[in-house]
Amino acid sequence: MNDLTDLQARLRDHRPVDWDQLPDFSLYMDQVLSYMDRQVIRFDGDDGLTAAMVNNYTKSGLAPRAEGKKYGREHLAYFTAICVLKRVMSTRDMDLLIREELQDRPVRDGYAAFRQSLDKALNITADELAARTGDGELDDPALADAAIHFALLSYAAGVAGSRCVALLRERKEPRGKKEKERA
Repeated sequence: MNDLTDLQARLRDHRPVDWDQLPDFSLYMDQVLSYMDRQVIRFDGDDGLTAAMVNNYTKSGLAPRAEGKKYGREHLAYFTAICVLKRVMSTRDMDLLIREELQDRPVRDGYAAFRQSLDKALNITADELAARTGDGELDDPALADAAIHFALLSYAAGVAGSRCVALLRERKEPRGKKEKERA
């Protein structure tokens, strides 16, 4: 299996587990870090979740604090979303989106909606990759073209995502706060 075939297989098959498959017992930090490596697509050398990141995310309120020194299903759901989103947006934007998504529903339902959106995005990307690569290896110019194509898709999606976040932030910020910032 070549590298692009492996990537395509991971895009199609590697998904965070359903809520009911998340451990129903508490985990210590080292177990959480190990577990998160299986929740997201990673390659050697990719930036995984670290203990310092977990501490920063909980200290900032992006994820709930540990119960003692243990983490449960809700924590794993938050950390899964954070591990995916941290590659494409700021902590401030993640905070707004996570709070908005969980405002009127349980974490379980927000996690399911997140997984559904992630599933669609990964399948679209796998289809795009298959259309570009077929079953064969790509020569260097074709590989460069594919890299540019996916980078531009990421750019376009990033622009759309950033604009949606900005519009959401405008709706959530009180007018008085905006006026004070302008003065």
